[in-house]
Amino acid sequence: MAKLYFYYASMNAGKSTTLLQSSFNYQERGMETMLFTAAIDNRYAPGMITSRIGLEAAATAFTPQMDIFGQVAAEHARRPLSCVLIDEAQFLSRDQVFQLARICDDLGIPVLAYGLRTDFQANLFEGSMHLLALADVLVELKAVCACGRKATMNLRVDAAGNAIRQGAQTEIGGNDRYIALCRRHYMEKARP
Repeated sequence: MAKLYFYYASMNAGKSTTLLQSSFNYQERGMETMLFTAAIDNRYAPGMITSRIGLEAAATAFTPQMDIFGQVAAEHARRPLSCVLIDEAQFLSRDQVFQLARICDDLGIPVLAYGLRTDFQANLFEGSMHLLALADVLVELKAVCACGRKATMNLRVDAAGNAIRQGAQTEIGGNDRYIALCRRHYMEKARP
């Protein structure tokens, strides 16, 4: 039985790198993969999964309205897919997470989703919340706080490095906008 996997972590844990490595491993064995990334994340190039260490691959850019199940079913009819990989899975809608489960259950294709668990205010993202509820396998990838502890939180900062405590849930950025911290250091900086 195909399974739905959710690999989650704070920023800078290597989620995109791990995704690209997994896809490479399938392809190296002659197996076809289909990659998706959030259209909202256009830091590098639209429809590209790019890791901080320089790996990249073309992907289908999803919007909250996209029928991912339909996209995968159509592609699977053209070429047999061995795995579907989703980057920036926190931006999936509830319906899309249910579609990922259908890909596993109805099409027999494993789905590996990679994303953030929580936002800069320690709230679950919609996609992450439903992946935590529906995934067959949950895997936490590790990032490191400056103190050496496991980083589990994402602190949004301004250009001077000061904590930002309010704002829209989604603001695309990298090391210039976010710092991965352990809970203790996040709480010290995020509290007013």
